[in-house]
Amino acid sequence: MPLSIGIDIGGTNLRAARISGTGEILDRISEKSAPDPELVLSRIADMVRRLDTPGVAAIGIGVPGRVDARRRTVLSGGYVNLASVALAQRLEDTAGKPVVVDNDCNMALVAEMALGAGRGHDSIVMFTIGTGIGGAVAQNRQIMRGRATAGQLGHITVDVNGETCACGRRGCVETTSSGTALGRHIARAGLGPDVSVDRLFARDLAGDIQARGILEAWARPLRAAIDTTVAVLDPDLVLLGGGLGRAAHKALACAPALAPWYQCKVEPAQLGDDAGVIGAGLQALAAEAGTTQAPASPSAQPGRARRAVLVNGIPASGKSTVSRGIADRMGWPLLALDTVKNPFLEVLGGGDREFNRTLGRASYQAIWSVVGEAPAGTTVVVDAWFGFQPRQLLEDHLRKAGVEQTAEIWCHAPGEVLAERYRARLDQRPAGHPGAAYIPELIELARRAEPLRRGPLFDVDTTKPIDFDAITEWLKVAIEGSN
Repeated sequence: MPLSIGIDIGGTNLRAARISGTGEILDRISEKSAPDPELVLSRIADMVRRLDTPGVAAIGIGVPGRVDARRRTVLSGGYVNLASVALAQRLEDTAGKPVVVDNDCNMALVAEMALGAGRGHDSIVMFTIGTGIGGAVAQNRQIMRGRATAGQLGHITVDVNGETCACGRRGCVETTSSGTALGRHIARAGLGPDVSVDRLFARDLAGDIQARGILEAWARPLRAAIDTTVAVLDPDLVLLGGGLGRAAHKALACAPALAPWYQCKVEPAQLGDDAGVIGAGLQALAAEAGTTQAPASPSAQPGRARRAVLVNGIPASGKSTVSRGIADRMGWPLLALDTVKNPFLEVLGGGDREFNRTLGRASYQAIWSVVGEAPAGTTVVVDAWFGFQPRQLLEDHLRKAGVEQTAEIWCHAPGEVLAERYRARLDQRPAGHPGAAYIPELIELARRAEPLRRGPLFDVDTTKPIDFDAITEWLKVAIEGSN
């Protein structure tokens, strides 16, 4: 199977990766971006040389700004403007391989449709929130281009008297809701540049009115742009990607949709910073093969999908009770992290906290390896605290296991309740699990733990009687009803 090199040009970083025909990243490198187009081209050429192998058949480049993909021409850019450089031709001459050029958000959406949150959806709108704001639109799983550059969603006007945008117009959503704009909101509030969006969320949670004001100023224009896009295009799904996509999705809670006519499911993209290089690589291979759409991974082919119910919650949150109840009622196999890990602790005689963590990571991998061997069409219930490992690791496991669809059950209770539950079962757990000294850490974890918000979400307060009828009816719609 031929390989490709995918390149994602950002305002902060240049990313490149060698990509397999199914979208797997085989090797990757990154360099700092620059406003000088000749310097950017030089760095890209160097990254291609470092990643090139005999199996590489083509190169794809995602470029910020307006791109005529058919003519392989950059028309204009914002923070990195490559309009003055014959990017495709010069790189093709240097590398000796065909080069595909497209808008960076189009590339990211191709990846999300093939491997990420866009699987199973025909009509998708995507905003990428980073240094600026990019946009892409897919209808019938094909990128919409108009004459050449449709999908410039970052330039939807949200304030006709607003700040001047790099495009020459005023009040584009990029001027209010990008990462650069967030920095301006923070500075105008009199806060220092060290105040990150995560700190803003923490301060907001603690009741800080100033932090809430900054988040609202950042999120409300984005909500207006989303509502406008939904009114015009009526998509199945709106995705928020880019480096600040998840933060923007969370901030939208400060700016809920108001117009009932123009509402649509809004979800964070799943592939993170990898989306651009994966999509660019897939587009390059699709062009080389003479097709109009990037190929999906084998796991995305009809009839091969697996599904997972992610029963999520920190230790003692009641997720084991919930997951067993779901498995019993739905007839789905149950895989629990402790079920895999505990026999090893018993046989090996326990260990210290670090050993327990290492065994937990291995058990987590084992669960998804088992899922990957399950028959096509299988739905599994997975019981774990998914926050103990990086989100991207879960996404990698899901892709490799061929899991096309997930639904999440979020189990929670106040920290004091969890502490009491944990203390009560200390003598029932194999040696190697954390002891009573872990309880203060557990209480703090309960305060800041959050669900994954990956796909449909059902909230369960386990201090109350668990309504399994409601859960199973919801799952029939969220999991079974979509087939």
